[in-house]
Amino acid sequence: MSWTGADAALAALDAPARATLDALTPLDLPAGAVLFSPGEAVKGYMIVLSGRVGVHLIGPTGRDILLYEVAPGQSCIQSTLGLFGGDDYTAEAITELPTRLVLLPRVSFFDLLDRSPGFRRLVFEAFAGRMQSMMQLIESVSFLRVEQRLAALLLKRADRAGRLEMTQADIATAIGSAREVVSRRLVRLARKGCIRHGRGMVEILDRAGLERQARSAAL
Repeated sequence: MSWTGADAALAALDAPARATLDALTPLDLPAGAVLFSPGEAVKGYMIVLSGRVGVHLIGPTGRDILLYEVAPGQSCIQSTLGLFGGDDYTAEAITELPTRLVLLPRVSFFDLLDRSPGFRRLVFEAFAGRMQSMMQLIESVSFLRVEQRLAALLLKRADRAGRLEMTQADIATAIGSAREVVSRRLVRLARKGCIRHGRGMVEILDRAGLERQARSAAL
């Protein structure tokens, strides 16, 4: 089976568009691979087939914030904006898991936009969804306190057993805070009986209490 046939949205494209895409060879990358860095020219349109890519904004002091993650079916706004506007990357993209992806070159990207209504719709729908998530990130960082952002992240990332394997530094990056701040907030949540935490691990003990915390600024 061609790689486009494994994805419902790509499989629904017209035959010429699929043929163009299937001529490209997917890349298999390990976790921790750097896909692009600030100042580099945009290489093409990223199509993630499996795994996950984290896109980080790096501050002048070296501190970074997770802008968004790209999973299968989602758009990389840095790549799309760079292709449309001609600007270089302003963030860094790193694979968070073993990831399979395809990089559609600039010329092929614009050619498909011109001749394939289905591909054009897929690109703009994914772009619109990513813009919405970026607005939610801005709203969260601007108006929600660290306690709320931390509780929301734990609820979102925990598995069915209520466990989350993530370092305090990674949690801080994901919610736009500092590791020291996250450490203090985890201690408070543990004292309230909401969680248990250890090295690189958080376990939810009181989901209802954590959900209340995500809705309220009071600890």
